[in-house]
Amino acid sequence: MSRRRRANKRSLTADPKFNNELVARVTSYVMVEGKRSVAEKIVYGALDQIKQQMEDQDPLEVLTRAVDNVKPKVEVRSRRVGGATYQVPVEVSRNRQLALALRWIVQLCRSRKGTPMEKALAMELMEAFKNQGNAVKKRDDTHRMAQANKAFAHYAW
Repeated sequence: MSRRRRANKRSLTADPKFNNELVARVTSYVMVEGKRSVAEKIVYGALDQIKQQMEDQDPLEVLTRAVDNVKPKVEVRSRRVGGATYQVPVEVSRNRQLALALRWIVQLCRSRKGTPMEKALAMELMEAFKNQGNAVKKRDDTHRMAQANKAFAHYAW
């Protein structure tokens, strides 16, 4: 961490097609080796698939609700106290909630071997929208871990 000054947050420009910052953020997380056009094709293709499979829902609404369903409220952080390491539950800031949710969704899409990334992203978002799937399971595991270590909450400072 820098001792001089705090790093100022750069604002993300909205994506060109939907004019939405969340879509631009998802595109950034999907992007590999700076290939933004490939990442945009994947994200837009996934949103098109969502539109085809869920005709009664707006794909942007599905995306926002899916991300909201995956956001963790609490997580555990390792804290070393007197030679012992404790898993201390702490609340998650809003920016980190979004970062973790998007990271989990994209990682789980990549772990679906044999399916195109576009289709995997669409499936993962639709499952998260319905409060099911691997990303929601990961959030629940994080919450369960924090609940199990509630006794060490007094070490959070």
